[in-house]
Amino acid sequence: MTTTLPFSDQPPDCTRVDGSWCQQVYKLTNNEWLAASAEWLVARPLRILMIIVIALLVRFLANRLIDRMTRDTGKKTPALLRPLRERAPQALGALVSERRAQRARTIGSVLKSIVSFVVFGLAFILILGELGLNLAPIVASAGIVGIALGFGAQNLVRDFLSGMFMVVEDQYGVGDVVDVGPASGVVESVGLRVTTLRDVNGTVWYVRNGEILRVGNSSQGFAVAVLDLPVAHGTDVAQVVEILARVGAEVTTAEPLAADVLEPPEVLGVEKITNEAVTIRMTIKVRPGRQWAVQRALRAKIMAAFEEAGVEPPLGRLIPPAAG
Repeated sequence: MTTTLPFSDQPPDCTRVDGSWCQQVYKLTNNEWLAASAEWLVARPLRILMIIVIALLVRFLANRLIDRMTRDTGKKTPALLRPLRERAPQALGALVSERRAQRARTIGSVLKSIVSFVVFGLAFILILGELGLNLAPIVASAGIVGIALGFGAQNLVRDFLSGMFMVVEDQYGVGDVVDVGPASGVVESVGLRVTTLRDVNGTVWYVRNGEILRVGNSSQGFAVAVLDLPVAHGTDVAQVVEILARVGAEVTTAEPLAADVLEPPEVLGVEKITNEAVTIRMTIKVRPGRQWAVQRALRAKIMAAFEEAGVEPPLGRLIPPAAG
């Protein structure tokens, strides 16, 4: 006759599953409660620990890869920037390297933040699933909170997104002369939220990236020095054009302007006629950012040449010539 053990003396049913944690714990401890609780005491903590370790490892490897792709050695463009268009003029020298390093650091920082958010977000969801929590209410609540935060911080989000695209597209960088609407000047720093400019008067402007609707960059590729030179009515235009061509060729082929000029000057002729003067226009293609220096130097030489040739300024001489 078979004797049935009392319920308290019978091993739990889970011990009959070969290879289960319940069976292993029961063999080690011969304790029914520990065996029945093995899923919560051993299996789930181990799975949660494994999720955390894998998440940290994936994040570490991804960050190492991003660092390698954005590392600026100074000798060649970082791998992450090679597919992107680079508009920085090579003539800026050290500023180009600084700008390239800044782009790489910014893009790398954004990518690291995205990787951390995605990896830890997935790990958090998997851990909640292991704990047996119903994720539907949590996801719904997170969506409502996210919408509320989005409305409250929409200007900040717009600034960050605008700044990221400006850096990725290389619209401007440190050392560029830009006009962003609210302010214009030399770019001193480019951040994901604010761009810092210094104008010709030395005033520093902090412009939020989300407020920048247009950018005029005077430092990409090349610039054009435009000289509009007014002369009096009745002046021999052909003589003025000949003087401009001669002086422009002499000045732009000599130091210190020769290094800044990319193409010979071009005299376009009469630009406009007003009641006060006839305006003659001349243009010179120069290195980016050097158009103002070239204009000032040429104006000084042209004024002297006009004076020597007797070309009258508009409305006659402001100072009468000395007698005898």
